[in-house]
Amino acid sequence: MPCTTLLIGKNASYDGSTIIARNEDSSNGEFRPKRFVLVTPDQQPRHYHSVISHLEIDLPEDPMRYTSVPDALHDQGLWAAAGVNSANVAMSATETITTNERVLGADPLVEPTTAQGRPGDKDYLAAAPGGIGEEDLVTIVLPYIHSAREGVQRLGSLLERYGTYEMNGIAFSDVDEIWWMETVGGHHWIAKRVPDDSYVTMPNQLGIDEFDLDDAFGDQTDHLCSADLREFIADNHLDLSVESASPFNPRDAFGSHSDSDHVYNTPRAWYMQRFLNPYDEIWDGPDADHTPASDNIPWCRQPERLITVEDVKYLLSSHYQGTPYDPYGRTGDEHTKGLYRPIGINRNDQLSLIQLRPYQPESCRAIQWISYGSNAFNALVPFYTNVDRTPDYLANTTGRVSTDSLYWSDRLVAALCDSAFAGTSAAVERYQQSVGAEGHRMITAADEQVARLEGADKGTDNPEVRQVLEAANEDMAERLRKETDDLLSQVLYTASMGMRNGYHLSDN
Repeated sequence: MPCTTLLIGKNASYDGSTIIARNEDSSNGEFRPKRFVLVTPDQQPRHYHSVISHLEIDLPEDPMRYTSVPDALHDQGLWAAAGVNSANVAMSATETITTNERVLGADPLVEPTTAQGRPGDKDYLAAAPGGIGEEDLVTIVLPYIHSAREGVQRLGSLLERYGTYEMNGIAFSDVDEIWWMETVGGHHWIAKRVPDDSYVTMPNQLGIDEFDLDDAFGDQTDHLCSADLREFIADNHLDLSVESASPFNPRDAFGSHSDSDHVYNTPRAWYMQRFLNPYDEIWDGPDADHTPASDNIPWCRQPERLITVEDVKYLLSSHYQGTPYDPYGRTGDEHTKGLYRPIGINRNDQLSLIQLRPYQPESCRAIQWISYGSNAFNALVPFYTNVDRTPDYLANTTGRVSTDSLYWSDRLVAALCDSAFAGTSAAVERYQQSVGAEGHRMITAADEQVARLEGADKGTDNPEVRQVLEAANEDMAERLRKETDDLLSQVLYTASMGMRNGYHLSDN
């Protein structure tokens, strides 16, 4: 999927939380309606079957409950996207990333094949399943891991055994660490711990630009990789370092630097880092240190100030505001507007921002902030994950367009607002601020209520705590429904008044 990821280390976030966030975008020309659900152990399969690759995998018998954001229609599989399990470990999968011919020649992707010929013929080839991919990863990994590092290790072992049919980046987080993992060809992988004082920007490219192989094959403090990665690099001449003392650069070795990257990928990293580090370097003009087409924009860096949930939402909704590249802006022209692929696009299907708060007990530590549809026109809404069910307004999405579903309401709002951007932008901003403020108030009130409960600090198995959090989620969903209906009413009126068959004389 063509997505955008932003990771925030605990010492770079405004409240000491680890934060992982990703837009899940559908392919060009389609939507993939999404649902926000809670999967209980009895609902988790023990034998998994991949729709796309036809691979079958036996799963452990002891899954934990977890949240996920699967497709509403399962014609292409589950695509569970992102969630948090009852051990307060989070996962977001995946960011589709790029590679090069040298890697694919050395370790081809494991794609499913159909049968060729007839059984019994000399040249008959039986059908073969492919490897694992984005459709599968959350479902076969998240219910079984107790730390971010353990998530990397479990997925790494699955990749080495079954392979993958695509290049992907995967985020894991717990209250202390964030790990970013990238697949390399069909069976190889690397993973790096996000520095606590830094953030990471990931725009559909292989991102890690410095990797300590000695650490990966030694103490494994901040680096992990597939068991034969050293030999894989050496045997296939993948290390492009000029000097032996240079640190290994996976982006050079495993990634791509195509012309299309400079339109589709690098501009997004440029814009996010331009916002979070506006004074550290020159971002615009002929003397810019980095431009939208730069291949050497860092994978991670320290921000100039602590990063909030609202910052993440702004960036993952952005369409190059304040630059000549904004398709809605007034400073560009027909040559610059729409030149680069925005982050907040019509094909955003859902955004999950997962916040793990170290200052709260395990029972209410994890919050999954959700938005659906095009992020330029929606709001980011918090929901506790330690519950037994999620609100119907976010969970009941079907293929039928209905304002009973937040997903389709958000889609309708975006379609109306895009055609009347100037006339509706103020209403959208008021809506986003109002919903965000109500979300923060809900969190404060629910946290205080949990703190008064006996045994609230003894893990995630207290049913009374889950009832409180579930009630808070339901209340938030009802407030969200009212706010969204009101916004839809406003923007429908505004867009209707701008219809091209309007006429200034009335019948009365």
